[in-house]
This record gives sequence, C-alpha cells and structure tokens, in this order.
Amino acid sequence: MKFRPLGDTGTQVSAIGLGCMGMSIAYGAADEKECLRTLDRAAELGVSLLDTADVYGAGANEELVGAWLRGRDRDAVFLSTKFGLRRDAASGRVDEVDTSAGYVPAACDASLARLGTEHIDLYYAHRRDPGVPVEETVGAMAELVQAGKVRHLGLSEVSPRTLRRAHAVHPIAAIQLEYSLFTRDVVEGEMLATCRELGVAVVAYSPLGRGMLGGALRSREALSEEDNRRRWPRFADGNIEANLALAEAVKDVAGQIGCTPAQAALSWLLAQGPDILPIPGTKRVRYLEENAEAAGVTLGPAQVARLREAVPAQAVAGGRYPDQALARLGH
Repeated sequence: MKFRPLGDTGTQVSAIGLGCMGMSIAYGAADEKECLRTLDRAAELGVSLLDTADVYGAGANEELVGAWLRGRDRDAVFLSTKFGLRRDAASGRVDEVDTSAGYVPAACDASLARLGTEHIDLYYAHRRDPGVPVEETVGAMAELVQAGKVRHLGLSEVSPRTLRRAHAVHPIAAIQLEYSLFTRDVVEGEMLATCRELGVAVVAYSPLGRGMLGGALRSREALSEEDNRRRWPRFADGNIEANLALAEAVKDVAGQIGCTPAQAALSWLLAQGPDILPIPGTKRVRYLEENAEAAGVTLGPAQVARLREAVPAQAVAGGRYPDQALARLGH
C-alpha cells in the first residue's frame, strides 16, 4: 500500500482507505463475520485509514469497528469518526444536526466508549448546523485535542467560507466530500483551491458513485428492498439507466487501461493530486482487495482525460441525495 500525507499535519495514511458504513447500514444486510474478515484483510494490506460515524447504525458501526480493534496495534490504524447527525429513535431517520459546543464532548465520549479506544485520530463534524457558528463548534473540538481525546480535526460537506472560518480557530486536517467521476462539482474549483491553500486533505467518500462505477450493479431490481439507494435520485427509474450507461463507458476505458472499472475510477481520483484520499466502502473481502490494488495503478495524462470524458459533466442523471439530505450540505 502506498501512503499519502494528511494535509499539512505530517501524518501519513494509506492512499486508499476503507469506508465502514455499509457494514452496518444503507446497502442491505451484512454478514458480520465477513465484515470482520474484511477489516482483517485491510490490516494485512496496509489499509490504515478507516472511516466510521456515530450515526451509522445508531452507534452499531463504531461498536463493530471497536470490537475488531481490541487487541490490535492501535498505532497501525488511523481511525476517523464523525458526530453531528442525530437519528429519531422511532423512525431511525436522521432528523437533527447538532454541532453545538455542549454536544461536542458528549458525542466524543460516547464514540470513544463504543470504539474502545483512548483517542480518535481524525474527528469530523459530519454536517454543520447553520444556526451554530462554526467557530463555536471547532472551538469545542479543539478542546478535545487539548485533552488528548482527538488527534486531528475535520469537517464534512461544508462551504469554502466555512472551512476558512474553522481553520482560523484550529487547523483542519481534512474535509470529507463526495468526489468521484460522477460527482466532481462539489470539489473541483473553489473548494479544492481553498483546501490546497490551507493545506487541508480531501477525503473522497462514495468514490465509486455508491457502487455504480464498480461494474457489478446492472439494474435497480438488483437492489434489495432495504437498500437505501432505492430512495436516492441517481438510482430512480429513468435515471439509473442513463447512469449505468456512463458506468459502461468507464468500464470500456478501464479495459483499455488493463484494470477493473473500480480501479480505474479510484486511480483517476488519486491522479487528481497527492492530497486526495478515497475511502471506498465495502463489506466484502474481494472488493476490498480490488479497491486496494488501485493504489498501484498509475494513469498517464491521456488515460486520466479519457476517463473524465467518459462521464461528461452534465450527463449524470439525478441529484446525489434526496432533497431533505441535500438541504444539510454546503453550509
């Protein structure tokens, strides 16, 4: 596994990380034993950057990662988690964003307990409540660093202006944003320029377009009834057909390169700069191994251009989230 810098922190993390969310929520049922084998294999392959959040499975995902972490070399794992999204106990749906200073330490302590660790390597505000000044939130997060509970701070899905305001309070090591061949406008432009000016890494979530770019998904009918993608616009009838055609174009380019579609999509992200850190999610060993191998795929400028051209900027059909979730982004 190759390693990359986490912004200007001096810390190195694996070039390809592992998103753990799907082991507990969102993409249908998961086999816990296979999830634990996937985490084992990640450690064997040198995939050090693990990503979870307190909202994934109402804490279940942190508990899973924490159970796996027990007895392991803590320094070999770079553990990131998030706070700020809260679920309604009855419906299970996210119904509140809380980034108030009073909530920050309580959320952190709860995550530490579930993870069974004394520190979190990278602690993100998952979303931002626009009614709470980001200076208040980051000030409270900075106290966690001073207390030794957190090593580095991060934000997710905020605006460039918010990132600047936060960074003025305490250095922000990373910002987590959706970034893939399917979703480029979120990062490219002012946001990426701001991150590079401030020395902030971009952690790219959903780098495979929530599985669409991996090549395995063939139709909406292949999604189980409990799969959250059934309610996301890009997987709706009429949109998914157009998007799968784009994924097929990526597959064609990948064949010319000599790698899988997932590896092409991930290596394209890595080619955008050494400050881009993809965290593809999976709950299966075979996909983890495939994704990890993308770190060894080097694309030439012409191949990078062909992949970008395979997915024209305005060709992706449907928004990346339902309207309610979109309203929480970019504050």
